[in-house]
Amino acid sequence: MIQIYTQITQGEKWIAKYRGTSPVFACVLGFTDTGLIPGISAAGLTPEDRKYTAIADADFLYYGTGTKPQYPLPPLTAGASPVVITRAIVESLNIPVYLFNAGLPQPPTVPVIDLGGFPAKCLSQGRAMELATVQHLLEQGLLWGERLGNKNQDGYVILGECVVGGTTTALAILTGLGINAAGKVNSSHPVCNHEQKWAVVKEGLEKMRGRDWDQETQRNFGSVPVSPSPLELVASVGDPMQVVVAGMAISASRHCGVLLAGGTQMLAVYALSCAIAQTYSLFWCPQQVVVGTTRWVAEDPTGSTVELAQLIAETPPLLATSLSFADSGYPQLKAYEQGFVKEGMGAGGACIAAHLSHNWEQEQLLKAIEAQLVE
Repeated sequence: MIQIYTQITQGEKWIAKYRGTSPVFACVLGFTDTGLIPGISAAGLTPEDRKYTAIADADFLYYGTGTKPQYPLPPLTAGASPVVITRAIVESLNIPVYLFNAGLPQPPTVPVIDLGGFPAKCLSQGRAMELATVQHLLEQGLLWGERLGNKNQDGYVILGECVVGGTTTALAILTGLGINAAGKVNSSHPVCNHEQKWAVVKEGLEKMRGRDWDQETQRNFGSVPVSPSPLELVASVGDPMQVVVAGMAISASRHCGVLLAGGTQMLAVYALSCAIAQTYSLFWCPQQVVVGTTRWVAEDPTGSTVELAQLIAETPPLLATSLSFADSGYPQLKAYEQGFVKEGMGAGGACIAAHLSHNWEQEQLLKAIEAQLVE
């Protein structure tokens, strides 16, 4: 039920080490106005719907089907929100859940840990966030990663996310770190909108010139100017989730395993973690960290997830759940097999955890997930 695509030996060691141990699940919610660009994301039918995706997903993850939500799961072009997958697993296996607000446009309807962040502006402006906000969010990530890691020293921490438009900010961060990610990222669309994403990212990276960075230390990759520090890069073209999860991964890795639950976005977070640790001389244990996603992401024919992972200097083990919805009786799940949705809210990581901790196979996963869709 778990495929390993990169760093196979290291991935096998990680799986062997944490098989049978208990995880905790932390999900960091954030927002970027990038997600409001028409057509940029399918995580909500309209830009207005996408303003509430993270809040609705958090509501469902916390309450499940038993409570009428203040913000129902947003309508999608096709498919069901991946939070249905995550909720099925954390509910069935009693996995402790921590929800963090890194910067949302309106307060969540469920108990969350507020990190004092703000939503990001569209990355095309090259001024997505204030540098002071990014620094504060990194400190919060380091603090909470330390707490969660200390609490679970015999197990591992699953770090998930919900940021609509996050694969576009991920492309910006990867490119800004010198990784040739254009044309390789994933999206919630069945066919990735690479040209649209790259146009937005190129505009944002070029506008970084206008910010008050030290001009003498700016570097260039091709015609795209790159910020001299990872935190300045996030402030220019990132989103609030990225730096929080990077901080969490760094500090939690000192105490326990870390499963970065996502695809393109978590590869960007991993690369960012490497850059932050190196730039600011922060000790961490990257061998404790893996990226875990769904096979719909890892094998997406309209992206190049495996190649993208291999382009990161300290390539992480890339794992994916083998979960299939081909035999599901629900069309909104079958849509995943046509390339819709693919991943989100730590869904792939949760499936990996279900197999690691309780040896769940395809039948058990599918049964639990479908139970969430029963009216």
